[in-house]
Amino acid sequence: MFVDEIRGYARAGHGGKGCVAFQREKYRPKGGPSGGNGGRGGDVILEADHDLNNLIAQYYQPRLLAADGDGGMGKGMDGLAGKDLIVKVPCGTLVWRLMSETEPVSESDEEAPVLRSSTSHRPVIRHSGGVSAEEVDLSETAPPRSRPGGDTGERELVTDLTRHGERFVLCKGGRGGLGNRNFATSVRQAPRFAQPGEPGTEGDYLFELRIIAEVGLVGYPNAGKSTLLTAISRARPKVAPYPFTTLHPQIGIVEYRDYVRLTVCDVPGLIAGAHQNVGLGHAFLRHIERCKVIVILLDMAGTDARAPWDDYKSLLEELELYDPTLLEKPRLVVANKMDEAASEANLKKFKQRIRKTPVLPISAAFHQGLDKFKETIREAVGAVGK
Repeated sequence: MFVDEIRGYARAGHGGKGCVAFQREKYRPKGGPSGGNGGRGGDVILEADHDLNNLIAQYYQPRLLAADGDGGMGKGMDGLAGKDLIVKVPCGTLVWRLMSETEPVSESDEEAPVLRSSTSHRPVIRHSGGVSAEEVDLSETAPPRSRPGGDTGERELVTDLTRHGERFVLCKGGRGGLGNRNFATSVRQAPRFAQPGEPGTEGDYLFELRIIAEVGLVGYPNAGKSTLLTAISRARPKVAPYPFTTLHPQIGIVEYRDYVRLTVCDVPGLIAGAHQNVGLGHAFLRHIERCKVIVILLDMAGTDARAPWDDYKSLLEELELYDPTLLEKPRLVVANKMDEAASEANLKKFKQRIRKTPVLPISAAFHQGLDKFKETIREAVGAVGK
């Protein structure tokens, strides 16, 4: 199961309470206050890991609870600090803090989580846990923005984890309370009170995965995207002669003789109206937002009784309706299935109707034109990186 969006609840550990104690030993009948301090609560820390490719772990554990700090003890002994909870997420994970909640939820609620992913169109429901009034420091993160095609609820971007090993403290643990020995003065020599521990920060969050890849393959169903990915890499996506064979994004690594590697992402097929959740919907378009180059793959043979030039215009329209910035990315138009009889005539008509648009003819099934395709995407990615 591929999960690229999940809603969960996170809470840092509460600080331990301070201790009220007095020293009573032989030859020291009035040793004075000796209550220790409470330990701090554990933090909830997110860590990016390139060995993960989806958020399935967060689906099975949507409640991220760090350990509480231990209370202070007598004889001046401080309590142990709570252990930090380190949560590994795939590289490319965005974390949104959900700002507005309309219904209270008990922490003892055992309601099962419901995910939102590219393979499931069920609605997202609230997980157990409350929302605190703690503010999130966004001084080093991107400004809040709304995500195209997503929920309309109020949210703000907390962090974007893109590099392997990058960490972010999602919830900060509470400070431990001071024991009564800290309040002893020359006037108040026997304080009989201590501080309680501070609560850890908490909140409801939305984890969203956007796959990091240099090249994104976009096209209609049955255009040959999975076949092309199989031909240029060692990825083995499902290939079959019916629409929507690919149900979730596939990643392939293109290797060159001089040890250069490119990451290629194959998203499921798009059709007219995808921005309105027609077909498999727009849930996969988020995965090409990080791509440096977009490859528009066209079925030049028209095997599904569609004109290639109409497919090209429709795909550009869907990309613009989802996010206009996608059209600003460099794109490469590739004509697939050139081994078919009708492909040559359709290619001439395509160039007449869509002028000033270079087209690269290939046949992924018979490995024709793939060397030129691999060099072209390498040059395009290199030009973007300069």
